[in-house]
Amino acid sequence: MKQEMLINVSQPEECRIAIMEDGVLEELYVERTSQDNLVGNIYKGRIVNIEPSIQAAFVDFGVGRNGFLHISDVEPQYYRQGGLDPDKAFDLVDSAGKAADAVPANGDDALRAQRVQRKPRLGDRPRVKPPIQDILRRGDEVLVQVIKEGFGTKGPTLSTYISIPGRYLVLMPPLGRVGISKKIDDERDRRVLRDIMLDLKPPKGVGFVVRTAGTERTKSEMARDMAYLLRLWKSIVKRMRKYSAPIDIYQESDMIIRTIRDMFTEDVGRILIDEPAAYERAKEFLELVMPKYAPRLQLYEGKEPLFHRYGLEEEIGRIHQRKVPLKGGGSIVIDQTEALVAIDVNSGSFRTEKSAEENAYQMNLIAAKEIARQLRLRDLGGVIVNDFIDMRKEKYRRGVEKALHDAMKRDRARTKILRTSPFGLIEMTRQRIRPSLRKSIFRDCPTCTGTGTVKTAESMAIEVMRTLHLSESRDDVTRLTVTVHDEVATWINNRKRREITQFEDRTHIQLHVVGKDGVSPEHLVFDAWDTSGRSIRFP
Repeated sequence: MKQEMLINVSQPEECRIAIMEDGVLEELYVERTSQDNLVGNIYKGRIVNIEPSIQAAFVDFGVGRNGFLHISDVEPQYYRQGGLDPDKAFDLVDSAGKAADAVPANGDDALRAQRVQRKPRLGDRPRVKPPIQDILRRGDEVLVQVIKEGFGTKGPTLSTYISIPGRYLVLMPPLGRVGISKKIDDERDRRVLRDIMLDLKPPKGVGFVVRTAGTERTKSEMARDMAYLLRLWKSIVKRMRKYSAPIDIYQESDMIIRTIRDMFTEDVGRILIDEPAAYERAKEFLELVMPKYAPRLQLYEGKEPLFHRYGLEEEIGRIHQRKVPLKGGGSIVIDQTEALVAIDVNSGSFRTEKSAEENAYQMNLIAAKEIARQLRLRDLGGVIVNDFIDMRKEKYRRGVEKALHDAMKRDRARTKILRTSPFGLIEMTRQRIRPSLRKSIFRDCPTCTGTGTVKTAESMAIEVMRTLHLSESRDDVTRLTVTVHDEVATWINNRKRREITQFEDRTHIQLHVVGKDGVSPEHLVFDAWDTSGRSIRFP
């Protein structure tokens, strides 16, 4: 499996990162300087409102829009009978900051004792949380991290469970212990990693979780990552103590550093960057964090643009299409709505020499893999309903479910996939962190307001005539001008000429229908005047 990471920053307004696998585009990340990218940032905020009905608080954290903090994302350090004690609000933060400079007295024994005693820790989520109005008050200061971008009129989603990712470890101050990523399922690997972390003697009171990238890493590599995270956490604590809310405390790395940190594996044979400054930045990061792999970073100096050189521009253009062709003649159709994403699988001209049931099964297997790929490329989230081709045999249904599960394993977003419903649908959810790629690149059409349809000329003509009948009950209108799209005006003047003449004879109103070019097909403006020539409101 040959992987390449291509980074395009030739346009200063946009950064694009593509991950190719055996020549196929598998992942695409796009970030623009004009868009706020707050996920992962840490702020010291102030509570501005409490909503007991939805068990949430709204936090001013200094970006212009208040953040949404739900009770489920409030860390237990803020609990106490009768509300939050402002003097103790950051006790855990302070103690964790001090712990970063300390080493347990008895090394491994101290760490093991910390894990065995299992007294309730501040990082443990209790089964029943108290009401948010008993925990927080207006004016309280909280240390929060953005976990989801705002959508539309909704502000960003916040959490007081702070986590700071490194290359191999994630620093989680409230955790207070060492954990291993659930994605590392090999028990031998888990045991080895646990022993390495015990040998490193992490400071008491600061939690770490070993990432999947930490598998098969040496003790020195893990130690380097831990030292980096501890230095970072100390600087965060100092800044938190120094400034009052609202203030930014820590900003996540730019997309290039973030993607290399999170996505680079030994399978990535080469990283190509087409801009010298970005190349130097990435080189500095690799030499600091992963010096062993720094030679794999290369500056692309070809005359042909990087993405054109690898045929990615055409592939990216297809990402925005509603219909995605599949191998063998089938296709999937992807429709986004406000509430969910609907994906329909069509067999098209796909045929094999086997039975219809086998044909459907083979087509669904191909579609399952492509659906997982398109969800990653388009960054679609929320509720997703997959309408596969109907299959009667239970073993085929289970086979498609397994294929979809397997294809989604490489997705970094959290997903949950249900069993096939009686109607042949497979429902699933995918974690929504940022707006989809489509929302980031496109805006709703001002003509159809995003619906994809507009009224026909006939429909608009009927609407105009219906509105004109309102003037028959008014005595103050003597002259009326209707401005519409050229096509609608032509329809009215040609096919409604008799009705217009009858209207003028009946009401004694001078009517003019004016066509205008370059306006929406649904453009409709009435201008009315009374007997003295004054403009009046109509209808």
